Amino acid sequence: MEYFPAIPNARYEGPDSKNPFAFKYYDPDEKIGEKTAREWLRFAVAYWHTFTDGGADPFGAPTLRRPWNDAPTAIEAAEQRLDAAFEFFEKLGVEYYCFHDHDVAPEGETLAESNDNLDRIAKLALEKQKQTGVKLLWGTANLFSHPRYAAGAATNPDPAVFARAAAQVKKAMETTKMLGGENYVFWGGREGYESILNTDMKREQEHLARFLELAADYAREIGFEGQLLIEPKPKEPTKHQYDFDAATVIGFLDAHGLADRFKLNVEANHATLAGHEFAHDLAIASARGMLGSIDANRGDLLLGWDTDQFPTTLSDAVLAMIVVLRQGGLAPGGLNFDAKVRRTSIDLDDLFHAHIGGMDAFALGLKVAKRILDDGVLDLNIRKRYAEWDSTLGEEIESGKATFATLAERALEHGEPLRRSSEQEKIENIFFRYLVTR
Repeated sequence: MEYFPAIPNARYEGPDSKNPFAFKYYDPDEKIGEKTAREWLRFAVAYWHTFTDGGADPFGAPTLRRPWNDAPTAIEAAEQRLDAAFEFFEKLGVEYYCFHDHDVAPEGETLAESNDNLDRIAKLALEKQKQTGVKLLWGTANLFSHPRYAAGAATNPDPAVFARAAAQVKKAMETTKMLGGENYVFWGGREGYESILNTDMKREQEHLARFLELAADYAREIGFEGQLLIEPKPKEPTKHQYDFDAATVIGFLDAHGLADRFKLNVEANHATLAGHEFAHDLAIASARGMLGSIDANRGDLLLGWDTDQFPTTLSDAVLAMIVVLRQGGLAPGGLNFDAKVRRTSIDLDDLFHAHIGGMDAFALGLKVAKRILDDGVLDLNIRKRYAEWDSTLGEEIESGKATFATLAERALEHGEPLRRSSEQEKIENIFFRYLVTR
Protein backbone atom coordinates (compact mmCIF):
# COMPACT_ATOMS: atom_id res chain seq x y z
CA MET A 1 0.00 0.00 0.00
CA GLU A 2 1.16 3.54 -0.81
CA TYR A 3 0.48 6.09 1.89
CA PHE A 4 1.56 9.24 0.03
CA PRO A 5 0.57 8.54 -3.61
CA ALA A 6 -0.32 12.14 -4.49
CA ILE A 7 2.82 13.69 -3.02
CA PRO A 8 5.85 14.10 -5.32
CA ASN A 9 9.46 13.53 -4.32
CA ALA A 10 10.89 16.68 -2.76
CA ARG A 11 13.49 18.35 -5.03
CA TYR A 12 15.62 21.46 -4.86
CA GLU A 13 14.10 24.19 -7.04
CA GLY A 14 15.76 27.32 -5.64
CA PRO A 15 14.52 30.35 -3.68
CA ASP A 16 12.19 31.55 -6.45
CA SER A 17 10.16 28.34 -6.51
CA LYS A 18 6.51 28.52 -5.43
CA ASN A 19 6.19 24.73 -5.18
CA PRO A 20 5.33 23.91 -1.53
CA PHE A 21 6.86 20.43 -1.94
CA ALA A 22 10.22 21.78 -3.20
CA PHE A 23 13.30 22.88 -1.30
CA LYS A 24 14.17 26.54 -1.71
CA TYR A 25 17.57 26.43 0.02
CA TYR A 26 18.48 22.79 0.65
CA ASP A 27 20.47 21.51 -2.31
CA PRO A 28 22.05 18.35 -0.87
CA ASP A 29 24.89 18.30 -3.39
CA GLU A 30 25.85 21.98 -3.08
CA LYS A 31 29.38 22.44 -1.80
CA ILE A 32 29.60 24.60 1.32
CA GLY A 33 33.32 24.89 1.88
CA GLU A 34 34.91 21.46 1.71
CA LYS A 35 31.69 19.47 2.26
CA THR A 36 28.30 19.22 0.65
CA ALA A 37 25.17 20.45 2.39
CA ARG A 38 24.18 16.80 2.83
CA GLU A 39 27.46 16.06 4.64
CA TRP A 40 27.21 19.08 6.93
CA LEU A 41 23.55 18.64 7.87
CA ARG A 42 22.98 14.86 7.96
CA PHE A 43 19.22 15.26 8.35
CA ALA A 44 17.19 12.60 10.17
CA VAL A 45 13.46 12.04 10.75
CA ALA A 46 12.22 11.27 14.28
CA TYR A 47 10.12 8.11 14.06
CA TRP A 48 8.12 8.85 17.22
CA HIS A 49 6.71 12.27 16.35
CA THR A 50 6.26 11.64 12.65
CA PHE A 51 4.69 8.18 12.66
CA THR A 52 3.40 7.39 16.16
CA ASP A 53 2.29 10.77 17.49
CA GLY A 54 -1.46 11.24 17.33
CA GLY A 55 -1.65 14.93 18.15
CA ALA A 56 -2.73 14.64 21.79
CA ASP A 57 -1.65 17.32 24.23
CA PRO A 58 -2.11 17.72 28.02
CA PHE A 59 -5.62 19.03 27.41
CA GLY A 60 -6.95 17.11 24.41
CA ALA A 61 -7.30 13.80 22.62
CA PRO A 62 -5.45 12.75 19.42
CA THR A 63 -6.44 14.64 16.28
CA LEU A 64 -4.14 13.47 13.48
CA ARG A 65 -5.10 11.25 10.54
CA ARG A 66 -2.60 8.39 10.38
CA PRO A 67 -3.90 5.48 8.25
CA TRP A 68 -0.91 3.28 9.02
CA ASN A 69 -2.07 3.00 12.63
CA ASP A 70 -5.33 1.33 11.58
CA ALA A 71 -4.76 -2.43 11.93
CA PRO A 72 -6.25 -5.40 13.79
CA THR A 73 -3.18 -5.78 16.04
CA ALA A 74 -0.42 -3.58 17.38
CA ILE A 75 2.31 -5.53 15.57
CA GLU A 76 0.47 -5.23 12.26
CA ALA A 77 0.17 -1.47 12.82
CA ALA A 78 3.93 -1.38 13.47
CA GLU A 79 4.57 -3.11 10.14
CA GLN A 80 2.35 -0.61 8.35
CA ARG A 81 4.12 2.30 10.06
CA LEU A 82 7.41 0.94 8.80
CA ASP A 83 6.10 0.91 5.24
CA ALA A 84 4.84 4.48 5.60
CA ALA A 85 8.10 5.63 7.19
CA PHE A 86 10.39 4.41 4.45
CA GLU A 87 8.06 5.72 1.75
CA PHE A 88 8.23 9.09 3.55
CA PHE A 89 12.04 9.00 3.89
CA GLU A 90 12.47 8.34 0.19
CA LYS A 91 10.04 11.02 -0.94
CA LEU A 92 11.54 13.59 1.42
CA GLY A 93 15.07 12.64 0.42
CA VAL A 94 16.58 12.17 3.88
CA GLU A 95 19.35 9.67 4.54
CA TYR A 96 18.70 8.97 8.24
CA TYR A 97 16.02 8.24 10.81
CA CYS A 98 15.99 7.82 14.61
CA PHE A 99 13.77 5.74 16.89
CA HIS A 100 12.90 4.60 20.39
CA ASP A 101 12.46 0.86 20.74
CA HIS A 102 8.72 1.08 21.41
CA ASP A 103 8.11 3.55 18.58
CA VAL A 104 8.96 0.94 15.99
CA ALA A 105 7.68 -2.12 17.86
CA PRO A 106 4.90 -2.40 20.46
CA GLU A 107 5.74 -3.27 24.04
CA GLY A 108 4.48 -6.72 24.96
CA GLU A 109 3.03 -8.16 28.14
CA THR A 110 6.48 -9.50 29.05
CA LEU A 111 10.07 -8.52 28.32
CA ALA A 112 10.44 -11.60 26.12
CA GLU A 113 7.41 -10.60 24.06
CA SER A 114 8.72 -7.05 23.73
CA ASN A 115 12.07 -8.38 22.52
CA ASP A 116 10.36 -10.65 19.99
CA ASN A 117 8.33 -7.72 18.66
CA LEU A 118 11.45 -5.60 18.28
CA ASP A 119 13.28 -8.43 16.51
CA ARG A 120 10.40 -8.86 14.07
CA ILE A 121 10.24 -5.18 13.12
CA ALA A 122 14.02 -4.68 13.11
CA LYS A 123 14.40 -7.51 10.59
CA LEU A 124 11.94 -5.75 8.28
CA ALA A 125 13.64 -2.38 8.88
CA LEU A 126 17.00 -3.84 7.90
CA GLU A 127 15.54 -5.06 4.62
CA LYS A 128 14.09 -1.63 3.90
CA GLN A 129 17.38 0.06 4.73
CA LYS A 130 19.13 -2.16 2.20
CA GLN A 131 16.46 -1.45 -0.43
CA THR A 132 16.43 2.33 0.03
CA GLY A 133 19.89 3.27 1.31
CA VAL A 134 18.31 5.04 4.29
CA LYS A 135 20.38 4.58 7.46
CA LEU A 136 19.83 4.70 11.21
CA LEU A 137 21.38 7.78 12.81
CA TRP A 138 20.63 6.56 16.33
CA GLY A 139 18.45 4.34 18.43
CA THR A 140 17.37 4.59 22.03
CA ALA A 141 15.09 2.97 24.61
CA ASN A 142 11.89 4.45 25.97
CA LEU A 143 12.51 4.43 29.73
CA PHE A 144 9.82 6.95 30.63
CA SER A 145 6.35 6.00 29.30
CA HIS A 146 5.53 2.75 31.12
CA PRO A 147 4.16 3.05 34.71
CA ARG A 148 7.14 1.04 35.99
CA TYR A 149 9.29 4.11 35.25
CA ALA A 150 7.08 6.62 37.07
CA ALA A 151 9.88 7.22 39.60
CA GLY A 152 12.69 6.90 37.08
CA ALA A 153 14.62 4.05 35.50
CA ALA A 154 18.30 4.12 36.48
CA THR A 155 17.44 6.39 39.43
CA ASN A 156 14.41 4.41 40.61
CA PRO A 157 14.33 3.54 44.34
CA ASP A 158 13.65 -0.09 43.37
CA PRO A 159 16.67 -2.02 42.01
CA ALA A 160 14.29 -4.34 40.13
CA VAL A 161 13.29 -1.38 37.95
CA PHE A 162 16.99 -0.57 37.40
CA ALA A 163 17.48 -4.17 36.21
CA ARG A 164 14.42 -4.00 33.93
CA ALA A 165 15.71 -0.78 32.38
CA ALA A 166 19.14 -2.36 31.86
CA ALA A 167 17.52 -5.28 30.02
CA GLN A 168 15.62 -2.88 27.78
CA VAL A 169 18.71 -0.81 26.94
CA LYS A 170 20.69 -3.98 26.28
CA LYS A 171 18.15 -5.04 23.65
CA ALA A 172 17.82 -1.57 22.15
CA MET A 173 21.58 -1.27 21.85
CA GLU A 174 21.85 -4.69 20.19
CA THR A 175 19.12 -3.68 17.75
CA THR A 176 20.82 -0.37 17.00
CA LYS A 177 24.05 -2.22 16.24
CA MET A 178 22.25 -4.74 14.03
CA LEU A 179 20.71 -1.89 12.02
CA GLY A 180 24.06 -0.14 11.59
CA GLY A 181 23.15 2.76 13.89
CA GLU A 182 25.90 5.37 14.02
CA ASN A 183 25.04 6.52 17.55
CA TYR A 184 23.07 5.44 20.61
CA VAL A 185 21.22 8.01 22.76
CA PHE A 186 20.37 8.04 26.47
CA TRP A 187 17.51 10.34 27.42
CA GLY A 188 16.63 10.26 31.09
CA GLY A 189 13.08 11.47 30.77
CA ARG A 190 12.30 10.73 34.41
CA GLU A 191 15.81 10.55 35.89
CA GLY A 192 15.31 13.16 38.58
CA TYR A 193 13.09 13.91 41.52
CA GLU A 194 9.83 15.62 42.47
CA SER A 195 10.44 16.22 46.18
CA ILE A 196 13.64 16.43 48.19
CA LEU A 197 11.63 15.15 51.19
CA ASN A 198 11.69 11.56 49.93
CA THR A 199 14.80 11.54 47.71
CA ASP A 200 18.35 10.31 48.35
CA MET A 201 19.87 12.46 45.63
CA LYS A 202 23.46 11.32 46.12
CA ARG A 203 22.48 7.66 45.83
CA GLU A 204 20.29 8.26 42.78
CA GLN A 205 23.05 10.09 40.93
CA GLU A 206 25.51 7.34 41.77
CA HIS A 207 23.05 4.80 40.38
CA LEU A 208 22.67 6.82 37.17
CA ALA A 209 26.44 6.92 36.75
CA ARG A 210 26.63 3.17 37.36
CA PHE A 211 23.92 2.56 34.76
CA LEU A 212 25.80 4.61 32.14
CA GLU A 213 29.05 2.84 32.98
CA LEU A 214 27.40 -0.57 32.57
CA ALA A 215 25.85 0.52 29.26
CA ALA A 216 29.18 1.77 27.93
CA ASP A 217 30.83 -1.47 28.99
CA TYR A 218 28.19 -3.48 27.17
CA ALA A 219 28.52 -1.40 24.02
CA ARG A 220 32.21 -2.24 24.00
CA GLU A 221 31.49 -5.92 24.76
CA ILE A 222 29.20 -6.35 21.72
CA GLY A 223 31.47 -4.35 19.43
CA PHE A 224 29.17 -1.37 19.00
CA GLU A 225 31.43 1.28 17.50
CA GLY A 226 28.86 4.09 17.37
CA GLN A 227 29.02 7.20 19.51
CA LEU A 228 27.18 7.09 22.86
CA LEU A 229 25.17 10.28 23.41
CA ILE A 230 23.35 11.81 26.38
CA GLU A 231 20.48 14.21 25.74
CA PRO A 232 20.10 16.94 28.39
CA LYS A 233 16.66 18.05 29.55
CA PRO A 234 15.87 20.18 32.60
CA LYS A 235 12.29 19.26 33.54
CA GLU A 236 8.93 18.08 32.21
CA PRO A 237 7.87 15.50 33.04
CA THR A 238 10.05 15.39 36.18
CA LYS A 239 10.33 18.54 38.29
CA HIS A 240 14.12 18.52 38.32
CA GLN A 241 16.16 16.14 36.17
CA TYR A 242 19.78 15.22 36.72
CA ASP A 243 20.58 15.88 33.05
CA PHE A 244 19.43 19.51 33.41
CA ASP A 245 21.53 21.10 30.65
CA ALA A 246 24.76 20.63 28.73
CA ALA A 247 26.96 22.05 31.48
CA THR A 248 25.29 19.86 34.13
CA VAL A 249 25.72 16.70 32.05
CA ILE A 250 29.38 17.47 31.33
CA GLY A 251 30.02 18.11 35.02
CA PHE A 252 28.23 14.87 35.91
CA LEU A 253 30.32 12.88 33.42
CA ASP A 254 33.52 14.50 34.71
CA ALA A 255 32.62 13.75 38.32
CA HIS A 256 32.04 10.07 37.58
CA GLY A 257 34.94 9.48 35.19
CA LEU A 258 32.72 9.02 32.13
CA ALA A 259 33.61 12.07 30.03
CA ASP A 260 35.70 10.06 27.57
CA ARG A 261 32.85 7.63 26.83
CA PHE A 262 29.96 9.95 25.99
CA LYS A 263 29.10 13.04 23.98
CA LEU A 264 25.92 15.12 23.99
CA ASN A 265 22.83 15.19 21.81
CA VAL A 266 21.64 18.78 22.33
CA GLU A 267 18.00 19.68 21.74
CA ALA A 268 16.87 23.24 21.09
CA ASN A 269 13.62 23.04 23.06
CA HIS A 270 15.39 21.48 26.03
CA ALA A 271 17.93 24.29 26.08
CA THR A 272 15.19 26.93 26.19
CA LEU A 273 13.33 25.03 28.92
CA ALA A 274 16.56 25.26 30.92
CA GLY A 275 16.56 29.03 30.47
CA HIS A 276 19.25 29.09 27.79
CA GLU A 277 19.44 29.95 24.14
CA PHE A 278 19.84 26.95 21.82
CA ALA A 279 23.28 28.18 20.75
CA HIS A 280 24.39 28.38 24.39
CA ASP A 281 24.09 24.65 25.04
CA LEU A 282 25.65 23.88 21.64
CA ALA A 283 28.61 26.15 22.41
CA ILE A 284 29.08 24.73 25.92
CA ALA A 285 29.19 21.16 24.56
CA SER A 286 31.38 22.06 21.58
CA ALA A 287 33.89 23.93 23.74
CA ARG A 288 34.55 20.67 25.59
CA GLY A 289 34.67 18.62 22.38
CA MET A 290 31.44 16.92 23.41
CA LEU A 291 28.85 18.13 20.88
CA GLY A 292 27.93 14.90 19.13
CA SER A 293 24.50 15.46 17.58
CA ILE A 294 21.53 17.83 17.51
CA ASP A 295 17.77 17.47 17.95
CA ALA A 296 16.47 20.31 15.80
CA ASN A 297 13.21 21.85 16.96
CA ARG A 298 11.95 24.87 18.86
CA GLY A 299 9.57 25.60 21.70
CA ASP A 300 6.88 28.18 22.27
CA LEU A 301 8.24 30.46 24.97
CA LEU A 302 4.70 31.44 25.98
CA LEU A 303 3.81 27.86 26.87
CA GLY A 304 5.14 25.84 29.78
CA TRP A 305 5.97 22.53 28.15
CA ASP A 306 8.12 20.92 25.46
CA THR A 307 6.08 21.79 22.35
CA ASP A 308 8.65 20.36 19.90
CA GLN A 309 7.72 22.59 16.98
CA PHE A 310 9.55 22.47 13.68
CA PRO A 311 12.48 24.92 13.56
CA THR A 312 12.00 27.80 11.12
CA THR A 313 13.76 30.65 12.96
CA LEU A 314 16.69 31.64 10.76
CA SER A 315 18.72 33.39 13.47
CA ASP A 316 18.68 30.26 15.64
CA ALA A 317 19.72 28.10 12.69
CA VAL A 318 22.59 30.44 11.81
CA LEU A 319 23.94 30.52 15.36
CA ALA A 320 23.69 26.73 15.56
CA MET A 321 25.51 26.23 12.28
CA ILE A 322 28.28 28.63 13.32
CA VAL A 323 29.03 26.24 16.19
CA VAL A 324 28.84 23.20 13.88
CA LEU A 325 31.09 24.79 11.24
CA ARG A 326 33.66 25.84 13.81
CA GLN A 327 33.98 22.28 15.10
CA GLY A 328 34.19 20.83 11.60
CA GLY A 329 30.81 19.07 11.46
CA LEU A 330 28.66 16.67 13.44
CA ALA A 331 29.48 13.25 12.00
CA PRO A 332 28.73 10.60 13.12
CA GLY A 333 25.91 12.69 14.57
CA GLY A 334 23.45 14.78 12.60
CA LEU A 335 20.38 17.01 12.70
CA ASN A 336 17.37 15.00 13.83
CA PHE A 337 13.97 16.68 13.57
CA ASP A 338 12.64 15.85 17.03
CA ALA A 339 9.60 17.88 16.07
CA LYS A 340 5.91 17.35 15.48
CA VAL A 341 3.23 19.11 13.48
CA ARG A 342 0.63 21.12 15.38
CA ARG A 343 -2.42 19.11 16.40
CA THR A 344 -4.54 21.16 13.99
CA SER A 345 -2.27 20.18 11.04
CA ILE A 346 -4.06 16.90 10.51
CA ASP A 347 -3.28 16.00 6.89
CA LEU A 348 -0.39 13.85 5.64
CA ASP A 349 0.78 16.73 3.42
CA ASP A 350 1.55 18.68 6.59
CA LEU A 351 4.31 16.23 7.50
CA PHE A 352 6.14 17.11 4.29
CA HIS A 353 5.64 20.86 4.63
CA ALA A 354 6.98 20.73 8.19
CA HIS A 355 10.16 18.82 7.32
CA ILE A 356 10.82 20.80 4.15
CA GLY A 357 10.56 24.04 6.14
CA GLY A 358 12.95 22.81 8.82
CA MET A 359 15.45 21.48 6.30
CA ASP A 360 15.37 24.72 4.33
CA ALA A 361 15.86 26.76 7.51
CA PHE A 362 19.01 24.89 8.48
CA ALA A 363 20.32 24.78 4.91
CA LEU A 364 19.99 28.55 4.66
CA GLY A 365 21.39 28.87 8.17
CA LEU A 366 24.42 26.87 7.05
CA LYS A 367 25.05 29.16 4.09
CA VAL A 368 24.68 32.35 6.11
CA ALA A 369 26.90 30.97 8.89
CA LYS A 370 29.59 30.06 6.35
CA ARG A 371 29.57 33.62 4.93
CA ILE A 372 29.85 35.12 8.40
CA LEU A 373 32.80 32.91 9.30
CA ASP A 374 34.50 33.38 5.93
CA ASP A 375 34.23 37.16 6.25
CA GLY A 376 35.77 36.95 9.72
CA VAL A 377 33.46 39.57 11.21
CA LEU A 378 32.78 37.63 14.42
CA ASP A 379 36.37 36.50 14.89
CA LEU A 380 37.63 40.06 14.38
CA ASN A 381 35.29 41.40 17.05
CA ILE A 382 36.20 38.62 19.49
CA ARG A 383 39.95 39.08 18.94
CA LYS A 384 39.55 42.82 19.50
CA ARG A 385 37.55 42.30 22.68
CA TYR A 386 40.07 39.87 24.19
CA ALA A 387 43.20 41.53 22.78
CA GLU A 388 44.59 42.39 26.22
CA TRP A 389 44.85 38.68 27.01
CA ASP A 390 47.65 38.58 24.42
CA SER A 391 49.59 41.17 26.41
CA THR A 392 52.30 40.38 28.95
CA LEU A 393 49.79 40.44 31.80
CA GLY A 394 47.36 38.10 30.02
CA GLU A 395 50.17 35.69 29.13
CA GLU A 396 51.38 35.58 32.73
CA ILE A 397 47.87 34.75 34.02
CA GLU A 398 47.10 32.09 31.38
CA SER A 399 50.51 30.43 31.68
CA GLY A 400 50.29 30.19 35.46
CA LYS A 401 53.19 32.55 36.16
CA ALA A 402 51.03 35.10 37.97
CA THR A 403 50.01 34.78 41.62
CA PHE A 404 47.48 36.70 43.65
CA ALA A 405 50.39 38.56 45.24
CA THR A 406 51.88 39.69 41.89
CA LEU A 407 48.43 40.55 40.54
CA ALA A 408 47.58 42.62 43.62
CA GLU A 409 50.93 44.45 43.32
CA ARG A 410 50.19 45.26 39.68
CA ALA A 411 46.63 46.45 40.47
CA LEU A 412 48.02 48.84 43.12
CA GLU A 413 50.61 50.17 40.66
CA HIS A 414 48.37 50.67 37.61
CA GLY A 415 45.12 51.78 39.23
CA GLU A 416 41.63 51.35 37.77
CA PRO A 417 41.49 49.29 34.52
CA LEU A 418 40.44 51.02 31.31
CA ARG A 419 36.79 50.31 30.44
CA ARG A 420 36.08 49.16 26.87
CA SER A 421 32.79 48.83 25.03
CA SER A 422 31.59 45.38 24.02
CA GLU A 423 30.00 46.97 20.92
CA GLN A 424 27.06 44.63 21.42
CA GLU A 425 24.59 46.63 19.35
CA LYS A 426 27.08 47.03 16.52
CA ILE A 427 27.76 43.31 16.24
CA GLU A 428 24.04 42.48 16.46
CA ASN A 429 23.37 44.92 13.60
CA ILE A 430 26.09 43.26 11.53
CA PHE A 431 24.58 39.85 12.25
CA PHE A 432 21.13 41.11 11.25
CA ARG A 433 22.46 42.35 7.90
CA TYR A 434 23.72 38.85 7.11
CA LEU A 435 20.25 37.45 7.88
CA VAL A 436 18.50 39.73 5.40
CA THR A 437 21.16 39.63 2.67
CA ARG A 438 21.17 36.49 0.56
